[in-house]
Amino acid sequence: MDEDAPAWAHERAELHPHDPRWADRAAAERDSLYKLLTPWLVDGIEHIGSTAVQGLSAKPIIDLMASVTDLDTVVTNASDLLTAAGWSYVPKELDNRPWRRFFVKPDATHQRREAHLHLIQAGHPRWTDQIRFRDALRNDKERAQAYEDLKRQLAQQSGHDREAYTHGKAAFVAGVTGLPGPHA
Repeated sequence: MDEDAPAWAHERAELHPHDPRWADRAAAERDSLYKLLTPWLVDGIEHIGSTAVQGLSAKPIIDLMASVTDLDTVVTNASDLLTAAGWSYVPKELDNRPWRRFFVKPDATHQRREAHLHLIQAGHPRWTDQIRFRDALRNDKERAQAYEDLKRQLAQQSGHDREAYTHGKAAFVAGVTGLPGPHA
């Protein structure tokens, strides 16, 4: 464990029952992000991930995805605005996902994550793949339940290791959408 990393970087993956307030939190974050990112937005900002699926248990972290003109331009030009709004940039060398730039919004204690911002290059297949996965879970309760069951198992086995938790979901995600693993 990197002792210099913030506490939220090592936060255990813990699932919570679906909370209808997640949609309201996502809408508020999305509205705030529109104001900050408008000069670079292409296809808007989407609420993705498990908190975007009614009835699905999830880590209580709102995942938002923004389609932007150029990843590095946005990081260079919007990082100060995002930092002032409470977002922390995860350098691409640490994130290890070349298809995105990633920000985390910690809670007031800086112990837990409240939200994630995935900046995606406009036109990149990840944009449509993430939406397709979210919508597949929204439209198929049995599939959503199978995903929740997998996440519960992974949280018990490797909830302390977020990369292992994420990697453990990759085959399921690929089976639903053809979406490659988290680092592809």
